[in-house]
Amino acid sequence: MSNVEIENVLTQMRLVAAQSSNTPPDQTVNTDFSQILKDSIDKVNDTQMKAGQLAKAFETGDTDADLAEVMVSLEKASISFESMLRVRNKLVDAYQEVMNMPM
Repeated sequence: MSNVEIENVLTQMRLVAAQSSNTPPDQTVNTDFSQILKDSIDKVNDTQMKAGQLAKAFETGDTDADLAEVMVSLEKASISFESMLRVRNKLVDAYQEVMNMPM
């Protein structure tokens, strides 16, 4: 997770905590959930693209990158994709739970 994503999660947690205690939050945040989600997906895509380019450059010998750097880059891409996949699964579960609620 990048620092921006961590800050977004912390801000959301502060807002939820402030709302549950009925006190006004110390910051007003005007963030759009869909924009945050899109930005996160774009970052994961960028990470995967950079890792793929670095691996291809290493395979062809075009770069001075060592094997450890390539492996770390590929692992970061894998972890970020797995994290995004888990978030998506949680969102789908939450959506299904809401849709199954009686009206």
